[in-house]
Amino acid sequence: MLRLDDVHVAYGEIPALKGVELEVRRGEIVALLGNNGAGKTTTLRTISGLLTPSHGVLSLDDRPLTGMLPHAIVRLGIAHVPEGRRIFNRLTVRENLTMGAYTRNDKAAIAGDLDRVFTLFPRLLERVTQVAGTLSGGEQQMLAIGRALMARPRLLLLDEPSMGLAPVVVEQIFDTVRDINQQGTTILLVEQNAAMALAVAQRGYVIETGAVVLSGTAAELADNPEVRRAYLGE
Repeated sequence: MLRLDDVHVAYGEIPALKGVELEVRRGEIVALLGNNGAGKTTTLRTISGLLTPSHGVLSLDDRPLTGMLPHAIVRLGIAHVPEGRRIFNRLTVRENLTMGAYTRNDKAAIAGDLDRVFTLFPRLLERVTQVAGTLSGGEQQMLAIGRALMARPRLLLLDEPSMGLAPVVVEQIFDTVRDINQQGTTILLVEQNAAMALAVAQRGYVIETGAVVLSGTAAELADNPEVRRAYLGE
């Protein structure tokens, strides 16, 4: 479904991605693991068109993404839940969710997708008229994911969904990630909590200093001594 082939990205003169190669197959959850500064967020920002590669090819269903504007990539079926959530703090929950559907004009289907988000995240329905900046961290993460789902993506990019959340909320978020995937949405997941990421993913990649250094099934990575030492605290 998604393929990155020898993708290079730099911030000015500083290389951030150095020939990244990965693929995401339809229906999967794929985890992208790595330490801070390894290039995980840069990879997602490049896929969603926020950064332009200096070399290499990105494609969705064999259609090149390189050079496309972010809103055009959203229309193709890729939605990005950014690190730090980036909700619209002064808008209500409903207004934030509506913003997620800004590329669409199918009002009846939008209403159905709003109901789907409220089914996945009942807390958002309870807070529907509340200003988003007053929500808890967990509620804001639910809102960020719900906003992305309002674009009706085929591929969802999730960047650090557990960051700063209490363990019980993390469990709720990842249970919902599983539900979203089982409902037919493919997911590329960046997550510092490697144990949790590998528990929900089918496959994964490990990125270090801008290059993929390991890949395999989630079980293979979870059993890899280097992964266990570097990312699983053993």
